[in-house]
Amino acid sequence: MSHEQEYIEIFGQNRALIEKPCAALLNAARAGAADRFAAMGFPGAKSEDWLHSNVAKRFATDYGMNLGRVEVKADMHTIFTCDVPNLKTRQAYIVNDTFKDGENSKELPEGVILAGLNEAAEKFPTLLQPYYNTLASEGDNIAQFNTMFAQDGVLLYIPRNTIIEETIQIVALLQANVEMLSNRRLLIILEENSKASLLICDHSSMEKQTLSTQVMEIFLARGADLDLYELEETAHNNCRLGHVYVRQMADSRFNHSNITLTNGFTRNYLNVSLEGRGAEANVNGLAIGDKSQHIDNHTLVDHKTGNCTSNELYKYILDEQSTGVFAGKMLIRPDAQQTVSQQTNRNLCLTSDAHMYAQPQLEIYADDVKCSHGSTVGQLDENALFYMQQRGIPADEARHLLMYAFAGEVIDNIKIEALRDRLHMLVEKRLRGDLNHCKGCALCK
Repeated sequence: MSHEQEYIEIFGQNRALIEKPCAALLNAARAGAADRFAAMGFPGAKSEDWLHSNVAKRFATDYGMNLGRVEVKADMHTIFTCDVPNLKTRQAYIVNDTFKDGENSKELPEGVILAGLNEAAEKFPTLLQPYYNTLASEGDNIAQFNTMFAQDGVLLYIPRNTIIEETIQIVALLQANVEMLSNRRLLIILEENSKASLLICDHSSMEKQTLSTQVMEIFLARGADLDLYELEETAHNNCRLGHVYVRQMADSRFNHSNITLTNGFTRNYLNVSLEGRGAEANVNGLAIGDKSQHIDNHTLVDHKTGNCTSNELYKYILDEQSTGVFAGKMLIRPDAQQTVSQQTNRNLCLTSDAHMYAQPQLEIYADDVKCSHGSTVGQLDENALFYMQQRGIPADEARHLLMYAFAGEVIDNIKIEALRDRLHMLVEKRLRGDLNHCKGCALCK
């Protein structure tokens, strides 16, 4: 029996169990997602988007799935303590796929909702109905799989003209004593002229094999402004499959930074749709790999209307037998006149065993645009190394300084000063081999 069929049977046999604790809004999307997944199956080697990332075999492990919603009893403040100096955040948690409040998450401005997605769907079905699964419904195999099984996650709703000064931090923790598969869902809605910054931290150091699928749908109304930072510090036996779908209306701004510091197998997909004039998207990524780590970033920035701007910068530093994949597509549709778009992908392979697969793409169907794209794969500049050694800097130190400077361009795009400073320090430690796993939670000790 194929892996696909196994999960289709699990869904069919346990559908009542899956749906019983869930809101009608979540359950309404399952049947269609199951049909689409049955038709698609898991991505195979013949799929160009998954050519270098064999994800089907990742689902072969006999994972546990908490379909019965057995409560994970945990004191979040004992398990996890954010150790970023001077970073004051409003915290919430996702343990496997279950939302848990932070102590200060209820101190948000009036009208703001930060809650478990299932609870919110029960309380505010009319509010969520126009949004939930409207972007992901046309997504790929993994998005359909997630929709079949997702039972909880996070809702962040910010009403019009509301500005949240402090960063909202969502900490995703994997905790179990068996191999665990979790499917979580995030829904982010910013109404007109609202503003927020959101930090999502992925942590895991379980000895058991873990796999998480995450689908995030983001809606930015006219003039809305969102800074989204995703930081992964997981373990070698973790597989993370993350999807982010963004719809931007007129004059909205989306700033996204995705940083992979430690991981096992990671595949991130970002789909940004610019649908209102004057919208702006800035997307950045940094991936550092060694050992046999695998980091795959696929992006689509879709300019559907005119007078919009997008900038994309992704960088990889790969050591030992690690593998990097980048496929970035800029799509300029016929109605997207006066688009300004730039895509840059730069990669360092530090050994002959490290592999980088880069596929920058630019499709233009409009004639009044300013667009550019490019990608490079290489090693550290030998002339720069020689120059630095001639001035008394040891060879290893010179290498570290060049790598740190290479990564710094992405980190400098982070607007939260405390987080930016912390990431500069973490990246430096990572490049020196001093950051083998996250040390921010009790799971890692």
